[in-house]
Amino acid sequence: MLGALLLSLGQLGDRKIAGVFLKSFAVTLVLLAVFGAALWYGAMQAVAALGWSADLGGLVGTVALLIAFGLGWLLFRAVAVAVMGVFADEVVIAVERKHYPEALARARDVSLARGIALGLRSAGRAILVNLALSPIYLMLLVTGVGTALLFFLVNGWLLGNDFGEMVAARHVDNQTPLFSMGRDWRKTGAVDRFALGVAGTALFMVPILNLFAPIVGAAMATHLFHKGRTA
Repeated sequence: MLGALLLSLGQLGDRKIAGVFLKSFAVTLVLLAVFGAALWYGAMQAVAALGWSADLGGLVGTVALLIAFGLGWLLFRAVAVAVMGVFADEVVIAVERKHYPEALARARDVSLARGIALGLRSAGRAILVNLALSPIYLMLLVTGVGTALLFFLVNGWLLGNDFGEMVAARHVDNQTPLFSMGRDWRKTGAVDRFALGVAGTALFMVPILNLFAPIVGAAMATHLFHKGRTA
């Protein structure tokens, strides 16, 4: 696990990986900005429909932007990993080219449609599972016990599977259903998978480092996937 992390960090300067970082970061920001603008526009339309004063409308608009900022921070992980699902193939290729050339020779390119499907599956799964567990989060928050632990356990499991599927997509048939695509990834073992997800979740919680979490996670998953197949 530590070896995969060090190898991944050491390759951040790779031109291909740096390019993916810039593209995925830009797309993530655009999506979050569009979400914020849509929320603000909806609030302004509601103010106009209700006939509220300009001062009150300005207050509502400010509150809408603050809500958008807060939701954007909460949704950043889901959106960033979803976007990475589209570009992950380039990260995996860069890692395989340097460290696993034989695997690269056998791999299949992931189509744009399949990458988008992976990204949407990841985002949807993260949002739905965390929403379903939100009553338990709130209950544990009130009691002061276990909220952070449960959050890390759940999102570690989700994120480990997300990153693994990005790699596995290059090494299974294109007709393999998404829900069964993680079979090869599971060969790496539950401990590595979960540790990867927890490490990624921790990175997403730290400002600045969270920007690099999707890239580092995809690269680490590549190392763990191939080491698991050869172990």
